[in-house]
Amino acid sequence: MNEVRILARQTFIYGFGTIVPRFLNYGILTFLYTRLFDKGEYGVVTELYGWMVFLLIILTYGMETGFFRYAQKEEDYEKVYSTSMISLLFSSALFLILVNLFIAPVASALKYEDNPGYIRLFAAIVATDAFMAIPFARLRRENKALLFSVLKIFNVLITVAAVLFLFVIAPGLYEKDSRLVSSFYNPAYGVGYVFVANLIGSVSTLIVLLPYTFRVKLLFDRHLWFRMISYSLPLMIAGLGGAVNETLDKVIMRRVAGEETGLEMVGEYGAGYKIAVLMSLFIQMFRFAAEPFFFERAKREGAKATYAYVMKYFILAMLLVYLVINLYINGFKYIIGESFRESVKVVPVVGMGYLLYGIYVNHSIWYKLNDLTRFGIYITFSGALVTVLINVFLIPSYGYMASAWAHVASYGVMIILSFIMAEKRYKIDYGMIKMLPYFVIAVMIVVFVNFARYNNTAVELLINTMLLVSFILFAQYRDKLLTVIFGKENVENQNNK
Repeated sequence: MNEVRILARQTFIYGFGTIVPRFLNYGILTFLYTRLFDKGEYGVVTELYGWMVFLLIILTYGMETGFFRYAQKEEDYEKVYSTSMISLLFSSALFLILVNLFIAPVASALKYEDNPGYIRLFAAIVATDAFMAIPFARLRRENKALLFSVLKIFNVLITVAAVLFLFVIAPGLYEKDSRLVSSFYNPAYGVGYVFVANLIGSVSTLIVLLPYTFRVKLLFDRHLWFRMISYSLPLMIAGLGGAVNETLDKVIMRRVAGEETGLEMVGEYGAGYKIAVLMSLFIQMFRFAAEPFFFERAKREGAKATYAYVMKYFILAMLLVYLVINLYINGFKYIIGESFRESVKVVPVVGMGYLLYGIYVNHSIWYKLNDLTRFGIYITFSGALVTVLINVFLIPSYGYMASAWAHVASYGVMIILSFIMAEKRYKIDYGMIKMLPYFVIAVMIVVFVNFARYNNTAVELLINTMLLVSFILFAQYRDKLLTVIFGKENVENQNNK
């Protein structure tokens, strides 16, 4: 189907802006951090970036999706863009001012009263990234996936360069008593330079993006803004529920486990989580392409068939990613330092949680298309409640494995509720029962490789590769997976099955 091939092509291009930067991040930064820092210091990085997820949702308050929605409705597309951009500019600036005015109580609330500088840097990063959300959304709306990807890669390259300078080059120069380096570098600042490097990357990207950002007439339409806010705020609230599911474990673990060992537990868990989160990268690159795609196709004939078709092959693709990560985990584990590698046991569990989340992302289009965003609140907060209960009551007994299983339970509940609520409002026959054999086979394969013991790495690679190929051949036999990948299948043939 041509439309689905367009989506696949856009997803592939967005992948360069999502996968490549994240692989650079993991391959260089995570590799470096988990060797430079102990578990407690890496816990600081993990925890604060967990808070960042919450703050970015609050500071963008659903405006990205609101922009896509009203860019379809309004004849004056530039007015929609300008209004949403000015809104984020004002709110981001206000946030940055308030944090700096009340830095002492904010730092104390986050338990960083001894390092308020971390919080100032952190706030500047969040404010900058929040403002850039709408210019980046415009690139997606105008199908400028390549420019989007180039800028995302540029951001990470600058950050990586800053990290390498601050943690590799600058210490050597400092030891040689370089006056120039001594004027701005203090080795005692340690983990704080992680945030300095991130801020350098964010500000550099903003500067490059500015000519494109402001090449419109600045106009703020108050009535349009109120309509957009009415649509977007429920998405923000739903997003906060989703953020609870994704990051609550990292910000609550320290408090539930106790200050003495909490940050170390967060650091170890965060390292293993970094490998599992590779699943989320593929989901994110898909979402960047799919959100505008779904809105554009909504009023076309056969839209529901398209959505069902996309769901099927999304699940198959993500199961392949899930298998690759888990079958070759003995290679992926070298991303993190040796002292953190016990945490790779969370990868199969968190990875499955992310796969379920991807299914929910696909299915949730039903309430976004029909302006029923309040249902997103009901669903995500139900999932958030599951996450909170499991983390609060089970972390003391089961440690971070409780947090890993919370992802599976939470997203499982959200999928069930989404299908139930969509039944009478925007029912799509996704044929999910037919997908169950794939899940069963994938889980059985992962369980097998986790219990199997090999004395020879070559034998392990051979057997695991044979298992992966067997899954692919089964998918080809049952649903012509390879035929679809290479563009010889269409949705009409799929619907006739």
